[in-house]
Amino acid sequence: CFHATTNFSSINCVTFPHPDVMPEQQLLKPSEWSYCDYFWADKKDSQGNNTVSGFEILLQKQLKGKQMQKEMAEFVRERIKIEEEYAKNLSKLSQNSLAAQEEGTLGEAWAQLKKSLADEAEVHLKFSSKLQSEVEKPLLNFRENFKKDMKKCDHHIADLRKHLASRYTAVEKARKALTERQKDLEMKTQQLEVKLSNKTEEEIKKARRKSTQAGDDLMRCVDLYNQAQSKWFEEMVTTTLELERLEVERVEMIRQHLCQYTQLRHETDMFNQSTVELVDQLLRKVDPAKDRELWVKEHKTGDIRPVDMEI
Repeated sequence: CFHATTNFSSINCVTFPHPDVMPEQQLLKPSEWSYCDYFWADKKDSQGNNTVSGFEILLQKQLKGKQMQKEMAEFVRERIKIEEEYAKNLSKLSQNSLAAQEEGTLGEAWAQLKKSLADEAEVHLKFSSKLQSEVEKPLLNFRENFKKDMKKCDHHIADLRKHLASRYTAVEKARKALTERQKDLEMKTQQLEVKLSNKTEEEIKKARRKSTQAGDDLMRCVDLYNQAQSKWFEEMVTTTLELERLEVERVEMIRQHLCQYTQLRHETDMFNQSTVELVDQLLRKVDPAKDRELWVKEHKTGDIRPVDMEI
């Protein structure tokens, strides 16, 4: 529905000031790009067929945020699976018998290197477990009843908007009735003046009363409309600010848990480093001469050297 005068225009039953007459309005929250300042008008949907209210667009943003949060949790779940599979493969490899017969100081270092894989597997299992409890689970469980809450919110604002539309319809009906009464009064007055009718003064008074009554009815309807619009306006400000707060809270929550992810990742790197420290120590102690000594002592066949034959 659209109605316009020199001072205002009504679009979809909401009354806006005419830009050429009214001075520029001050934003409710200047410089903040607040939801409560930028979603009063309706707009066409992406197909250009239907009209979507500003509030609906804000609700869609909230529900999309919930979906994004769910998809992030799914992503972390896939990360956990990779960690678990990696840990399983590391543990299996650590038990492999390849090069198990290596001896001496090199053999000790090799054995420790294989053991470090089992230690590293344990680190990755702990990482995956903490990812589940400290990142994935909170992302999944944050605002479990969010969709229901948003639906209630949607219905509340939609009901106020419907009530506003019904009040607007009443105004238009009363405006039309007043126009008809005024035309009737004008016609009867003219007929009396040119003596085209035997209408009495009483009939004109009756028509005037009806015209006045129609004017009073219009004023009452406009007053009720303004009350309904004021109520809708107040609830829109309150509710959009609440949606804004919820979005800030959602972003901060996700940021906090993604920070936890990076912290756990740093810790995993640190723990992984510690699993190879003993390997590094043993590698520094690898001594080919010592290994040769140990091996010779165990496997020697005799230290008496051959001499020349004598006749």
